[in-house]
Amino acid sequence: MQLDKIVNYHKALADPMRIRILVLLARGELHGQALAEKLGISPPTVTHHAAKLREASLINQRREKNTIYFSLNEYFLKQDAKAIVELIFKEPNLEKNPQRAEKDEKLRKAVLNSFFSEDGKLISIPSQLKKKLIVLEQLAATLEMGRKYTEREINEFIKAYHEDFATIRREFIMHHYMYREKEVYERNPVEMWAKWGEL
Repeated sequence: MQLDKIVNYHKALADPMRIRILVLLARGELHGQALAEKLGISPPTVTHHAAKLREASLINQRREKNTIYFSLNEYFLKQDAKAIVELIFKEPNLEKNPQRAEKDEKLRKAVLNSFFSEDGKLISIPSQLKKKLIVLEQLAATLEMGRKYTEREINEFIKAYHEDFATIRREFIMHHYMYREKEVYERNPVEMWAKWGEL
């Protein structure tokens, strides 16, 4: 189950200062200087820890002129906590009731029909999160499990579906369909993928 990758991912939380940053951001968005003052550390130290948390998709970052603001990525924080429990106990989510499962399957087919052409090309990247995850899931499912891809290979794989390989590659990492280490990409276990059916 690519245990080493799961461990590496959760190393982002293996620092008390990063936990304190998440606790503060749970109360609302803060800029780097405010975090530094509340934590009693230097702004460069905040930047260092924020980079680790951002790489793990636990926080978001936005710039307003010369000020960088950070906010909690609550969805991924909860999703990742749930994923590790499911991996440990090997108990996926309780089965959906038949009506919900049928509704989800209809939505999935409708999204795929809307966003993919007859020749299998991706017409556009959905802006709505649930639809985007359905599209990403469809693409990620065709990646080989256990294979290590170079960045160039991933770019070529994506370009076979859509020209904006950089955005899709970033979304693969952000939504945990793939894991990246030193420019080498590998598909994550399905249990780690973002779950569109729970949105």
